[in-house]
Amino acid sequence: MFAVRLLIAAIDVYSLVLFVRILLSWAPEGWRANVFCEFLHAITEPVLKPFRRLLRPIGGMDFSPILLFILLAVVEHLLRGR
Repeated sequence: MFAVRLLIAAIDVYSLVLFVRILLSWAPEGWRANVFCEFLHAITEPVLKPFRRLLRPIGGMDFSPILLFILLAVVEHLLRGR
């Protein structure tokens, strides 16, 4: 049971990290040139890359994070047993 709660917490933290990365992607380029943004990119890009192969950007908009959010929500829902 502890492992499940830990995994749910990790999913919640990763979702938050992904959300922050999305928000920062709208910031001017100068704001994103720092260690924090590079860290966010390094831990989210390997997971987002396969989703980008499934759903190419449409009109310059990248919808792959939405697919990832949906997958994370489904996994968390299954772990919670609801």
